[in-house]
Amino acid sequence: MKTPIDLADPYGYLLVHFIEDPEHYAERIYLDLSEGDNPERWHPLNGGNPILTSNLGTKGVRDPYLVRNPETGRVYIIATDLQVFAGGGGSDGGSDWYAFSHHGSTNLIIWYSDDLVHWSEPHTLDVSRRADDTHAQLGMAWAPEALWVPDYYPEGSEAEHNGSRGAFVLYWSSKLFADDNVEHKDDAVYDRVLWGATSDFTNDTYEYGGLFIDLGRDTIDTTMIQRVLPDGMIRTYRATKDNGPQTANIWLDSTDAKRWWEPGTEWHVIQQNIGVDWTPDHHAGGVEGPALFASHSDDRVYLYVDVIPSIGYRPMVSADPDRGFDYLRSDDFYMRPHTKHGGVMSLTRAEYDRIKAADGTIG
Repeated sequence: MKTPIDLADPYGYLLVHFIEDPEHYAERIYLDLSEGDNPERWHPLNGGNPILTSNLGTKGVRDPYLVRNPETGRVYIIATDLQVFAGGGGSDGGSDWYAFSHHGSTNLIIWYSDDLVHWSEPHTLDVSRRADDTHAQLGMAWAPEALWVPDYYPEGSEAEHNGSRGAFVLYWSSKLFADDNVEHKDDAVYDRVLWGATSDFTNDTYEYGGLFIDLGRDTIDTTMIQRVLPDGMIRTYRATKDNGPQTANIWLDSTDAKRWWEPGTEWHVIQQNIGVDWTPDHHAGGVEGPALFASHSDDRVYLYVDVIPSIGYRPMVSADPDRGFDYLRSDDFYMRPHTKHGGVMSLTRAEYDRIKAADGTIG
C-alpha cells in the first residue's frame, strides 16, 4: 500500500475537463494547471493538447472528474463513456441524444496515477452491475463524481479486516427503466441521479446503491463538496441540474447527515437558478455541468457552471455557501475557451512543481 501524501500544506490546483470542438476529436482528457496558487487563472498542460485518450467503448470521454484516495494518495480520473462528435456537428448539431441517453454505455472510463504525471491505461467500471451479477436497467451513465467516505463500511466488517473501512461514494446520472420493460418510453423514464460505492473504481469492489436524487423529472450533473463547521460537524453541499422542460436550472442544497447518500436524507435548498446571467439569453436552463471546489488559502468556494452548448465554464464564488453563490466578474480570470464539465483538485507544492516541470509548456 502506498504511503498517503501530506496535504497539510496545499499549493496549486489541477483541473480536468474536455473540450467542445465538433471539428476535431476533442472528447478526450485535458488537464489545466493553476497559475501558482491562484484558482482563477488556468493554463493548459501539454500545449493545450489532450493528455489521455480512451480506446475503450465509444472511444470518447466527457464530463471527467479528479478524486484522490487520502489513505493511499492515488488519484483517479473518472469519465463518461460517450462520443457525441462521431457523426459530426457536435452537441448542437443534431446529434441523437435519445439514442445516447436511452441506449448508451453504462461503463465509466477510469485512469489512475500515483504521481499525476504518469497515468495508467484506461479500464471500465460498469455502474449498473449489482452484487448478485444482475444489472440495473440503466439507459446510460453520465457525469460521474465521487466523495471519499473514511468510515463507509461498519466496524468489524471484512473491509476493516482488510485494512480500511473507507470507500468512494460514486454518483452519476442515468435513465432508469423498470427491470421488466427496458423499452418503456413513457413519462416514467427520465434522468435520475444514482449512487454506488467502490474502494478503487474496479468492478471487483463496486456495489450498486440505487436512487440518490429523484425529482420525478430529468435531473443530471450533481457536484458535491464538504466543509467542516465550527462545531466539528461536516456539512455536505450539492449542486445539481434540474433538466425538466419547464423547470430547468441549477440548484444548490445541503445536509448535515453523516451518511448523506442514504434514502431518507433531508436536504435543504439554498439557491436556485444559479448562473443564469452567464447565459446569452438569461435562460436558467442554459447552464449545466456544475463543478464545486474550495480554495485552500481562504474561505472561498468556487462553483464553475458550463454555459451550453459550447461557451464552456464561467465562474461563481462564495465565502459562505449557506448564503449561495454570486458571479465572479474579474478581468483577471482566465480559462481556455470551450473548457467544459470537469473537476478541480487541490495539489501539494511537490505535486505542483512536479507537474509543471514534467509538462514543459508552461513558463
